[in-house]
Amino acid sequence: MNVTGRGLHGRVLDTLGPEITAGEYPPGSVLRTDELAQRFDVSRSVMREAVRVLESMYLVESRRRVGVTVRPKSEWNVYDPQVIRWRLAGADRPGQLRSLTVLRSAVEPVAAGLAARHATAEQCAELTECALGMVAHSRGHKLEGYLHHDVAFHRVVLVASGNEMFARLGDVVAEVLTGRTQHDVMFEDPDPAAVTLHVQVAEAIREGDAARAEELTREITVGALQELDILAP
Repeated sequence: MNVTGRGLHGRVLDTLGPEITAGEYPPGSVLRTDELAQRFDVSRSVMREAVRVLESMYLVESRRRVGVTVRPKSEWNVYDPQVIRWRLAGADRPGQLRSLTVLRSAVEPVAAGLAARHATAEQCAELTECALGMVAHSRGHKLEGYLHHDVAFHRVVLVASGNEMFARLGDVVAEVLTGRTQHDVMFEDPDPAAVTLHVQVAEAIREGDAARAEELTREITVGALQELDILAP
């Protein structure tokens, strides 16, 4: 759930969420809604709405006569795009990027192989369009334009796999790709080899070559991990 900027409770979450994920409130910390309402100058009903969102992410739990308690990190919904965004904005960015990139390396190659078997003609055309968009924005410091096509490319691969679990990881992959760009964990221009690999993956999927699609996608994710070794050790 993307709540950034959505009313007063969104403003509260924009501050409180990052504070919790950054460890400013360690697990077991008790937050008093009346004190928080006073701190953020909002009504208790607004504060309760913000707490409900945090509860849905399993960052906190409310207990009668106790208050709002911060849950252990092991219980957080680490797949929630907003939680990912908050963690990428904090001090644990390198660890979060690495964790997400390892997840990509485990999932995306398999998804690409499945996409080569199941992708529709429309999905193949969309992949080609995205790959060509990446090529067009790969020079001249056009990282935002490149990101748009990169995110779209990987979403299509995950959906085209035909696996509903993979498809739901589209937002997770989008967050890690966006985080790399917004937090300068990217070279000024994308690696030309990575750009070429995306074009080749689109071709392999269109041709129904599952083994090659999987192999090429694995090269992409290996390259992403190597970039982290350089830029976010």
